[in-house]
Amino acid sequence: MMSLGLRQAARQLRLAPAALSLGGGALLSLALAPWHMLFGVPVALAAAGWLAVQAASARAAALAGWLFGLGYFAFGLSWIIEPFQIDPDRHAWMAPFALVFLAAGLALFWGGAFGIAARVSRGAVRVPVLIALWALAEFARAYLLTGFPWAAFGQFWIDTPAASLLPLIGPQGLALLTLVAFLPLGLLRKNAAAAVLPLAAVAAAVVTAPAPSETELTKKTVRIVQPNAPQNLKWHPDHRWEFVRRALAFSAEDPRPDLIVWPETAVPQLLNYAGDTLQVVAEGADSVPVLLGIQREEGGAYFNSAVLLDADGLPAATYDKAHLVPFGEYVPFGDFMARFGIHGFASQAGAGYAAGPGAEVMELPIGSALPLICYEAVFPQDVNAAKTRPDMLVQVTNDAWFGTRSGPYQHLVQARMRALEQGLPMIRAANTGVSAMIAPDGTLLDRLPLGEAGYIDAALPAPLPPTLYRRTGDWPVFLLCLFIAGAAIFLPRALAPRS
Repeated sequence: MMSLGLRQAARQLRLAPAALSLGGGALLSLALAPWHMLFGVPVALAAAGWLAVQAASARAAALAGWLFGLGYFAFGLSWIIEPFQIDPDRHAWMAPFALVFLAAGLALFWGGAFGIAARVSRGAVRVPVLIALWALAEFARAYLLTGFPWAAFGQFWIDTPAASLLPLIGPQGLALLTLVAFLPLGLLRKNAAAAVLPLAAVAAAVVTAPAPSETELTKKTVRIVQPNAPQNLKWHPDHRWEFVRRALAFSAEDPRPDLIVWPETAVPQLLNYAGDTLQVVAEGADSVPVLLGIQREEGGAYFNSAVLLDADGLPAATYDKAHLVPFGEYVPFGDFMARFGIHGFASQAGAGYAAGPGAEVMELPIGSALPLICYEAVFPQDVNAAKTRPDMLVQVTNDAWFGTRSGPYQHLVQARMRALEQGLPMIRAANTGVSAMIAPDGTLLDRLPLGEAGYIDAALPAPLPPTLYRRTGDWPVFLLCLFIAGAAIFLPRALAPRS
């Protein structure tokens, strides 16, 4: 009996770090929109630092990091089940598998950082090593395999003074500072000074960071249209034109703006056959140019596009989405997979959509703009890739795919970050919301709530001067992470006394 009790106690001791890892990751995810429970950040990251130091082996550390990531991504990305509910009879059974596989796959980046940190360092030295490797793992998550930086640490701080660092160091820099500030708290019982001093240094950097310049409004007015088409009805033959008529009615209202913006795929036709529809749109807009989302076909390839209509309803400029959603807008090896009935949710045929050439500035009647279609606003490196700096960013999106809980709000936070990083205003037209005029400092000047049909007429803000992040991108932070990792790994070995 005593032997059995000892075995049970030992099993419980092994389960405790696993439960702490999983629970800590879930707690950390509550710092994301729409909850913004920031108290969980120091608690969760302190627990992660403690777990890393206490791990008896690289394997144990990797498991702790993977479980921490599993808890974080499973809760933070729970909106990923929403697209599977659009056609539940066909797809609902896939939802739990999609969430588990996505969370487990992304958690591998964090598990790898924990495991390598434990292999190359010991004791308290693991903390600075893990800070650098975890930040590098976030770089990998943002760039590798087309990237998926959703739920990155920088997104915690959008409505705090820390967001003022985004124009200087970008989201990866803010993620690094988050780890520098809070991961050493795991050493609090062993070395209070080493635990608290990094937090004090980061707090000082936040307090002394220059605030963005005050927003100035131009005399140009943009009408942002939100038809509020639920995804299960958006393409339905009995309903799809209802939403177009709704958008037409909003566009025809007085007074007349300088530009009208409709959301992604607002017209339920291919551009190739939509001539009559677009003429009606132009007539309803009363000669005001309209930028709208529509699909088009060229040479057997399909594109998710944004098209600027002139006063006659003819395309004056076209932008094709370049950064496509894997398994949403295309499936890897799509033509082959299509033989087995596997298609992207929003794809047209075979491999799905084709990718456009990349970040291209479009000339609008109110100035030059960098169009972003839906998911493209998630990638700061794509926005930075524009060869010339525009006067504004324009995002057309269909967030109906993301449901009504966390997904649309997290997407909005990332759009605000792109505006702040670039010092540019953003016009955001979302099918079901949240549509908004975003200032160059990331604030929401005007918006339409989620799930409402309507429009807003918003004055266009003037752009701020080019930011440091616009000029440097992620390279300085990436190199700094490499330096921190190298110094933390090799300096203690070099200083160690030789026997």
